[in-house]
Amino acid sequence: MKILWLDCETTGLNPIENDVISLAMIIEINGEVKDKLYLKIKPVNPDKISDEALKINGFTREELQTFTEPKEAHKQIVTFFAKYVDKYKKFKTMEDKLIPAGYNVLFDIQFLSEFFKKVGDNYFGAFIDYHKLDVASLVLFLKMHKKINIKGYKLVDVAEYLQATIQAHNAESDIEVTREIAYKLLDKINIAN
Repeated sequence: MKILWLDCETTGLNPIENDVISLAMIIEINGEVKDKLYLKIKPVNPDKISDEALKINGFTREELQTFTEPKEAHKQIVTFFAKYVDKYKKFKTMEDKLIPAGYNVLFDIQFLSEFFKKVGDNYFGAFIDYHKLDVASLVLFLKMHKKINIKGYKLVDVAEYLQATIQAHNAESDIEVTREIAYKLLDKINIAN
């Protein structure tokens, strides 16, 4: 299996109006980390930046202007994906594409898909499988079945519970910790059974 661990920091909550400004990705194949990519991306729509989002992710409007141009960032992302997926291959199994994984990963998938469209590329789906692994769903399931006892569902709450160090709202830290948490939760499931 090819897993794409993925986390984005954005300029707001609307993937159509707002933009990815920080992107962290880890490629894992059959349980082994193969590659990583971290990018800071200049907003496509600089007039749609939420002050609240900047307060959360800690970037300033001035900093955003120094980030990688969107078309260059897109080129780097496509090159990264193409090392592991042939977008021209007719896919037969879910092992052919990257399975996105993360914490509330649908948010990140939607933002990255819209980013591709904003730079004129409608083929995000050529690399990404429609299945997804959402660690937040696993947390909820384990809490419902009393396998874990956490105070909240935020990534920082789960990290604290599992004694994982996190720098919240930093895409690189968030995705590294999300992956760590996923494997610690799998251990908990094995211990609990």
